[in-house]
Amino acid sequence: MQVATSIPMSNRPPTGYDVIILGGGAAGLMCAIEAGNRGRSVLVIERNERVGKKILISGGGRCNFTNVHASPENYFSENPDFCRSALARYTPEHFISMVESHGIAYHEKKLGQLFCDVTSVSIVEMLLAECAAANVRFQLDSEVLSVDRPSEFEVTTEHGVIRSEALVVATGGLSIPTLGASGLGYEIAEQFGLARAAERPGLVPLTFARDERVFFESLSGVSIEVTLKSGGVAFTENMLFTHRGLSGPAILQISSCWPAGSALSADLFPHESMLDVLMAARTRTQELATVLSEHAPRRFVQAWCAAFAPSLQMHRYSNAQLERIAALLHHWQLRPAGTAGYAKAEVTVGGVSTRDLRSKTMEARNLPGLFFIGEVVDVTGWLGGYNFQWAWASGFAAGQAA
Repeated sequence: MQVATSIPMSNRPPTGYDVIILGGGAAGLMCAIEAGNRGRSVLVIERNERVGKKILISGGGRCNFTNVHASPENYFSENPDFCRSALARYTPEHFISMVESHGIAYHEKKLGQLFCDVTSVSIVEMLLAECAAANVRFQLDSEVLSVDRPSEFEVTTEHGVIRSEALVVATGGLSIPTLGASGLGYEIAEQFGLARAAERPGLVPLTFARDERVFFESLSGVSIEVTLKSGGVAFTENMLFTHRGLSGPAILQISSCWPAGSALSADLFPHESMLDVLMAARTRTQELATVLSEHAPRRFVQAWCAAFAPSLQMHRYSNAQLERIAALLHHWQLRPAGTAGYAKAEVTVGGVSTRDLRSKTMEARNLPGLFFIGEVVDVTGWLGGYNFQWAWASGFAAGQAA
């Protein structure tokens, strides 16, 4: 996968920048564009050899770049209201307008999720073109060794010391370490006295203990639509059985708000009353598994019955037994042992505490000129383009102020 390489590299004097942005991902690039458009001299420092690596792999290579339904209710944070200001000032329609102005074809896949028709490369090239128009400069393949602030901010890399009036931390979280994820942003936050909400993997598959794993392994590859509930939050989407446990959209969604060690409640038939179904089949000679297979994949039904409700001929069950089976089908209790970790996580939940940032600008309350945006902040969106919208919105907010 090739991306345009016509990126203006830095050859300015080390004190020549108004704004330094650490990280060339979605949030960092949006911030650079907005700050540059305001006439600020901007340098983006990126540890990888090219920018936008996470953009390139997202959405199966087609980049689910936003969701038309994005609202504060689609985000998790210790302060759920923090994201309101940024999301209101830079909406999905704003980003869609930029996409359309560059002639990028896109489509809505489902539930408001927008994808490129062809390739995510188009989004990175669009952002680079906007950066070029805003005179943004880049320093790629560059490791940040330290950050100080004797008077101005001083960023030390292996290429020397660079100074600026404002510093924007857009280093992302700990998810997908193969793309260069690190804890640098959290370290900078702690260095300058900002609190952190405990980090953990989000939008991630869930794993189960070895003695339970046999059941999931037997169903590997089977997908069913369920409603999953945890801590008062519910998602209705597909759940996928894997060799290690569970994945699929429903699991990825619920993983971001799942308290480790707690149980999940799964409604295996969210769109119908299984008590009505079972009672209607009460006098039939067919077995329970046969009746349930009319409403769910046979492979799943057979395994589930073998483990949780032995399949008898329907007329052999009492009404009370059918009531218990229906209740179990609508409230199947699952207790994951853990997650598949940051290597498989799409995002990091937690991060720089929102109570130490100004919601309108993303600036640190205790240190003017220091900003945190994107995934490094304790704001995590649902699966389906919401995290990109937070990146665009928080980057725009900081770019207007840095």
